[in-house]
Formats: sequence, C-alpha cells, structure tokens
Amino acid sequence: MSLRADFAIISSWIKPGTRVLDLGCGDGTLMHHLQNTRQVSGYGLEIDVDELIACVGKGVNVIQTDLDKGLSSFASGAFDYVIMTEALQVLRRPDELLDDMLRVGRRVLVTFPNVGHWRCRLGLGLNGRMPMSRSLPNQWYNTPNIHLCTVRDFDQLCHQKGIEVIQRSVVDFRHRSTLGARLWPNLLGEIALYELRKPD
Repeated sequence: MSLRADFAIISSWIKPGTRVLDLGCGDGTLMHHLQNTRQVSGYGLEIDVDELIACVGKGVNVIQTDLDKGLSSFASGAFDYVIMTEALQVLRRPDELLDDMLRVGRRVLVTFPNVGHWRCRLGLGLNGRMPMSRSLPNQWYNTPNIHLCTVRDFDQLCHQKGIEVIQRSVVDFRHRSTLGARLWPNLLGEIALYELRKPD
C-alpha cells in the first residue's frame, strides 16, 4: 500500500534517528513508516480504541489520551518533533495546544484544511451555506471541525505568538503542489502543511 501523500511530505521533513510524538496518530501508519524509514523513536497519542489496537498491531508505542487535555504529562523539549495531521481544527483550543506542542517539541509539524480555498468561498458567497469541499466534506451539523481557519489566519496566529515558520507547503486535495497554490496559497491551496519552531 502506498503512503498517503501528506505523510510522504511530512516524512521528508523529519531527520533520521530523532524522537517523535504523533498527536491524533490514528492507526499508526505515519509512526510505523517513520520507524521503518527514518529510524525514529517515540509515541503516538490517540483516543479511539480501535485505532489504538491498530497501532499496537503495527508495533507503534501508543498512549490513549484526549488532546483537549493538553500535553502536561510530557517534559519540555522531550521530543525533536511533535506532529499533528488534520486535527488542529477539531480541538477546543487549538492555540493552547499549539503552545504545548512547541513546549514539548523542538519542532512542530501541523496540517489543516484551508477554508479560504476558492471552492469554500464560492459556496458561501453564492449559496449562502456553510462551505463544503473535498477536504471539508461534512455538513455543518455533523462535522467534527469546530475551529476552521485559512492559511492567512494561521500565519497571523504564528505572527502573534512569535512562532517561526521554517517551511510551508500548500497543496491540493491529493497533496500535490501546484503553481497556483504556490502563488496564491490562501485562495488555491486546499491543505496546508507547516513546520514551526519557537525562536530561542
């Protein structure tokens, strides 16, 4: 089975032999891949029991936890990387967890769907209804997403918090980089991937 395209991008950003914490790790696919190809060590955090069982089956060290409760059980600087893929928008206070991620990890990798994409804007502007897109397929009443943001919103949050953006990739639904998304990321990018750190 081929690796999800966003996982491939994230994997290319991770240095071999480092310590990694994967928040909302799902079935452990990314951590399993990183263990085998980058020789990383670390843990996944997940709340869903079925996903936890799948992690154990892959040989991934996993801890059951609710991310909304934060990362207080981990020491500052305990990991080289803290990863969270497409879970930022489902948290009660994503800004606070982002601070905690930057405390625990030297670098943070985060991805989220960009609600500033033109399809979302068009849907709201023409139809007067909450936006839906390929990266945001749920109706307003059954979506797990409670804090949607745009690329520009996230850039502003990083600026306000003094967070350094090391690199950013804004891609389409299949996680492919396009010229349009590179030129106009907030308008033509569907998924945003960031590598962040807190300046010394």
